[in-house]
Amino acid sequence: MRIVSTTRRRIARALALALIVAVVPCVAQQKRKLIIDQDASGPGGTDMQAILALVNSPETDVLGICVVTGDQWRDEEVAHTLRLLEIIGRTDIPVLPGAVFPLVNSKEATAEWEKQFGKVVYQGAWNRGKPVHGPWEIPPMPEGAPATHAAQEDAAHFLVRMVHEYPHEVTIYEGGPLTNLALAQTIDPEFASLAKELILMGGSIHPETSDPEFIRTPHREFNVWMDPEASYRALASPWPRIVVTTVDISVKTRMDKDLISQIAKGTSASARYVAKYAQDSFLWDELAAVAWLDPSIITKTTKLYISASIDHGATYGNTLAWDANHAPAIHGPLAEVQQDLDKEKFYSEFVELMTRPTPGAHQ
Repeated sequence: MRIVSTTRRRIARALALALIVAVVPCVAQQKRKLIIDQDASGPGGTDMQAILALVNSPETDVLGICVVTGDQWRDEEVAHTLRLLEIIGRTDIPVLPGAVFPLVNSKEATAEWEKQFGKVVYQGAWNRGKPVHGPWEIPPMPEGAPATHAAQEDAAHFLVRMVHEYPHEVTIYEGGPLTNLALAQTIDPEFASLAKELILMGGSIHPETSDPEFIRTPHREFNVWMDPEASYRALASPWPRIVVTTVDISVKTRMDKDLISQIAKGTSASARYVAKYAQDSFLWDELAAVAWLDPSIITKTTKLYISASIDHGATYGNTLAWDANHAPAIHGPLAEVQQDLDKEKFYSEFVELMTRPTPGAHQ
């Protein structure tokens, strides 16, 4: 009897172990596969805080962070991204260098455009910095230079490779100019259709704001404007789904002193980083990121076809939009365009993401 009892216990333990082995991969598969494509300026600010929100969520499996010139030049952004991952203990996430320059647009072409059509106030890397510098310079970094290095693979090929490895499973979060996406679609026409969805912070339709930049140019939004040809190409691609956070809803948010003070009470590496380098600004990219994690914070949406003007006249780079009944000749899918939000819920979830310990962090 003892032999039988012992045998039964061994069988039970073996079955329990087999069940655990079977369940653990299923639990891991429940995480949402994500590639972050970002103009990752730093330290702090909207780009880094969006990355933190997505990496700090226990729901995500971040396959990689692709970097594109936007708010700063690519190489500077790569360095800030690497350093952020070191600070929060997630150097296992690869950082993929992407496009340094837009497909067609350039700093020099914009200067010529301004002579005819007026000043472009914000030009990201082209007119930002103290002093403004070239694409291959990396100024001293307040948070310290990284000891780790970027991946050898470029962003566009990484994007293509990942959607083939995980067809219809990978969400592409786009928080910068769309150059990397357009290059990926050019390399492989199946790229967009093999992704699960595109989550985009970009575009400006009819923002209600006192911000002088958008009062004068209500349809100009930096991410779409900096590389209009890439925006046009990417937004006309056959994504299964597009969700868009425009200027219109972003300007309803604010990273103010109260929000920063709430985050400063946290003790995690993320909280200390944000509290030290936070900037008073709209929560552009953070809203797109947190709304993807929890769509219930969005209280109103509409369906629109979204594109970019590639006419090199006065409208170059402007956001174009059509309602569902008036599709343009060339278009991608109808986009789910966010219009309003539950601000208190958004702020609460944002603070929690900025202050929580980073999942999977190592020393």
